[in-house]
Amino acid sequence: MTRRPRPQPPPTTGVLDWRDSSHWSWQAKQCRYCPGLTQLRDSKGKPAHKTCAEAALQQQAADAADAYQNGTL
Repeated sequence: MTRRPRPQPPPTTGVLDWRDSSHWSWQAKQCRYCPGLTQLRDSKGKPAHKTCAEAALQQQAADAADAYQNGTL
């Protein structure tokens, strides 16, 4: 009998796990969500603070839920 690996718990720092070095750049650029500068990059390589990206995901989920409830989705 083979054992399946246990699912990993979500990161304790929020929804997104940006511990991988691909989310870091030496050059600071303006966050795509706020006027602040950041050295972090999202999965598409665009500059974004982790907290700003998580807030944007939360807003997108809320908008989708509203659209579903209103029948506009």
